[in-house]
This record gives sequence, structure tokens and C-alpha cells, in this order.
Amino acid sequence: MISTFLFLIIAGFGAGLLASTAGLASLVSYPALLATGLSPVIANVTNTTALIFTGIGALFSSLKELHNHWKILTLYIFLALTGSIFGSTLLLIFPSKSFEKVVPFFILTAGILLFNSGRKKEAAVTRLKKENPSKTHQTLVNILCYIGLFFVGAYTGYFGAAGGVLILAILSTITDYPFPVVNAMKNVIAFTGNLVATIIFIFKSKIYWLFVIPLGIGFLCGGYTGPIIVRHINIHLLRALISLAAFGLAGYLFVTAYF
Repeated sequence: MISTFLFLIIAGFGAGLLASTAGLASLVSYPALLATGLSPVIANVTNTTALIFTGIGALFSSLKELHNHWKILTLYIFLALTGSIFGSTLLLIFPSKSFEKVVPFFILTAGILLFNSGRKKEAAVTRLKKENPSKTHQTLVNILCYIGLFFVGAYTGYFGAAGGVLILAILSTITDYPFPVVNAMKNVIAFTGNLVATIIFIFKSKIYWLFVIPLGIGFLCGGYTGPIIVRHINIHLLRALISLAAFGLAGYLFVTAYF
């Protein structure tokens, strides 16, 4: 049991770093929980609960970046939370077996989106700014992104792996904030989504609290460290490496689910 606790603390720290830098915590923490013998749904519910600690650590570490952005962030949180409630309920309706079979496709999609965002997102945003799009066009883009935040919230409540990547892409489209600011906003949105999902799980599902504790300790430390690293690291390289990890994990989970 002690070795399992240490394993989950280390996994939680690595996952917390990924969560607070690129939004891919579950690429580490979810398979770590599966390795302990938990079923896919219980592992996901336990993982979502522990992820709250990442949000706490990242929030306190990102207060500088979040300064003067709380008003617009409240709108984004509302949209994501509404979706999270829907997604959390959806998770509890479908059986464990069907959940296990769709997870690889979620992660594969997240990996592709992350890889493309690393190569094209900044260039696309710059091009749009130079073209000075009309007010009507920009309003349409914003509305589509708001709808996107709702569905990302639903995805986060349903599974959540790489949900932060989708939030980063959306926020980078509708804002012109520096990446550390967008990343900090993503961490807060993900935190509130995980919090609401956990409240639902407490009443309607089973959370393996014994594993939440060590995983949460690692998440807290990793979540606090992540925003500090973002201020100094080459984020393009980080995205590329995590994309490769996402492809590998998607392939592994596909094989275990279908063969």
C-alpha cells in the first residue's frame, strides 16, 4: 500500500504539471489509476476528484496572470460549468464498457488538436488580427467559441483527458492575451468544472477516496509548479512532446479496449 501511495504521488505530480501547462493531466493520472486495478469509470471519477487539487495549486500560482481578467473569466466559467453538469450526468448514464471503448478516441482527438495548435494556432491568430475582420465576423467567431466552451465543459465532465487543450485553443481564438494568461484562465475553468463534476459524483457515483489523497498531493504540487514553468519554457516543444504521448496512450488504450 505504501508503494501504491508513493506511485500515485509521483504520478499526480507529473499529471499536475501537464494539467497546469498543457491540460493533459489524465494522460498520466488516468492510466496510473487503471494500473492500481480500478475500473475505467471509477478511475475517471477518482481522477476528476483529485484534479481539484491541481486547480487549487495552479490558481494560487497564477494570481499574477489572472489580475484584471476575472470579469470575462466569469463568463467563460459559467459556460464551461453548464456543460460540465451535462457531461458528468452523461458519464453516469452509460455503462463502464462503452465508456472504456470511447476513451481512446477522445485522447487521439486531443493529441491531434494539440499538435495542430502548436504548429498553426499562433499563426492563425496573427493572420486574423492583421486582416482586421469585421465586427459581424468577430461576433460570429465569439458565439461559436462560447458554444465550444459549453461542449468542452461537457467533455471535461464526461472524461476530461486533454480538455484543457481544447480550452486553450478556444481562448486563444477569442482573446489576444499572452499564453501564460490564457493558460491561467484555462486552469481556473478546468478547476471549477472538476469541482462541479465531483459534487455530482459524490451523490451519484463511487469515488475511491483512498487514492484521491496521494494523487491529490501530487496534483497540488504539480499544479503550483506548472504555471511557473510556463513563464520560462518553450511551450511549442512541450506541446509537441505531449502530442506524441497522447498518440501513444490512445493506441495503448485502443488495444486494451478492443483486443
